[in-house]
Amino acid sequence: MFPLFDLSGKTAVLTGASKGMGLAMATALAEHGARVVISARNQDQLETAAQTINSLCGKDMAIPIVANAGQREALENLVETARSRAGSIDIVIGNAGVNPYFGPTSEISDAAYQKTMTTNVQSNLWLAQLTVPDMVKKGAGSVIFTASVAALKPSEQLGTYGMSKLALIGLTRNLAQEFGPHGVRFNAICPGLIRTDFARELWENPKVEDRIQQQIPLRRLGEADDLKGMAVFLASDASRYMTGQALTVCGGSNMWA
Repeated sequence: MFPLFDLSGKTAVLTGASKGMGLAMATALAEHGARVVISARNQDQLETAAQTINSLCGKDMAIPIVANAGQREALENLVETARSRAGSIDIVIGNAGVNPYFGPTSEISDAAYQKTMTTNVQSNLWLAQLTVPDMVKKGAGSVIFTASVAALKPSEQLGTYGMSKLALIGLTRNLAQEFGPHGVRFNAICPGLIRTDFARELWENPKVEDRIQQQIPLRRLGEADDLKGMAVFLASDASRYMTGQALTVCGGSNMWA
């Protein structure tokens, strides 16, 4: 294994990690030596995910802990249990997210707006508040939040979701500024359209899928495994001089100047 990407001896905590991108990123970290504490709301899916990782990477490399990322008390229990079972925390991936509303932001209900902002933004602040003290003590650590290319442009249908992810990028940058002097790095990953259950409404119609693919330079939708390399890069010393960044993984659909 290349030393820059070696995560042996590290403990990672991930939310939204029972399937899709979260599971892919958790698997990648475990493949590079990290012990991963994976969380999600569905216990059966979580147990299956842990079994998958452990069958690939070794016994007890994945520890499943049920948690609703939208509830601070659940995150407190997640972090406390993670410490007791896997030791102090070195890496965090905040991947849990929701999109309960599809339509104009001007028409969203208070309940849907609050759910979107709590899960997509505030839960990641809670997660950082609970885990970063471990990293500060060591003078090193990496926190990664899953944002979205939806943050980079307005939308009449996904506007509120995109707004929450833009706020998450702002949170990433501010925490990077605050904790940089302590050696703790914060970065965000902005996936494009990835073929997961979360985005099923956007790709399950073949005509819509074909239209979207024609707008992507690589001419395909993303797969969950396309996030694995970026997760390992940001979690490891390979990105040790990178913080406060929002990196797109989108097949070229969103290019920065």
